[in-house]
Amino acid sequence: MAKKNDVMAADVTKAGPVTAIGNIIMRIVAVFAASGLSVIGAGAVVGSSTAKAVILAGTLGVATVVEKLARGFLNDGRLTKEEINGAFAAVDKRAAAE
Repeated sequence: MAKKNDVMAADVTKAGPVTAIGNIIMRIVAVFAASGLSVIGAGAVVGSSTAKAVILAGTLGVATVVEKLARGFLNDGRLTKEEINGAFAAVDKRAAAE
């Protein structure tokens, strides 16, 4: 169980905007890392450098999340906790399987 003052477990809809933005930015960094690290070695198979493959995969994962966040914001001018979690679940294959 997360502590009440745990920033990463904070309810981003009730927390201040700075906390919500910090939470989203940290999660985007995690998406980049998870997406990028999942393709180490795949670049070698297709003849691309590992660094290029990691950067491409990480960027595509982040673009997917940012697009879903933007679409959620366009609906009503705010992001709910469910919209934020849904955007990140789109790139987290383990969360989608559960």
